[in-house]
Amino acid sequence: MKKASEVCCSIFGWGAYLSIFAGALCFVGFAAAMLIGGETGAAISVAIKGTVFPWIIKLASVAVGVGLIGMYLGNEQALSMSSDKKEAEEDLKRNLEEAKKKEAGQ
Repeated sequence: MKKASEVCCSIFGWGAYLSIFAGALCFVGFAAAMLIGGETGAAISVAIKGTVFPWIIKLASVAVGVGLIGMYLGNEQALSMSSDKKEAEEDLKRNLEEAKKKEAGQ
C-alpha cells in the first residue's frame, strides 16, 4: 500500500505541474492574442479557450483525484483537523513548560 501511495502522490505532483505549466502557456497565448488584437487575436483566444482549457481542467481533476486516492492508501489525514489538534496540544504543553522554567529561573 505504501508503494501505491507513493506512485499516486507522484502522479498527482506531475499532474499538478503540467496543469500549472499549461495554464501559464494559455496565459501567454491570451497575452499574445491581446497584443495582436482584431479578428486574429479573437480567433486565437477562442481557440485556446475551446481546445486547451478543457484538457487542463480534466488533467487537474484527474491529478487531484489520484492524489486523494494516494492519501487514502497511505493512511494520511491531511484534510483532518485531528492532526492539527494534536500539534496544538503539544505546542501548548511545550510553551507552558518553557514558561514554568522561565519563572523558576527568575
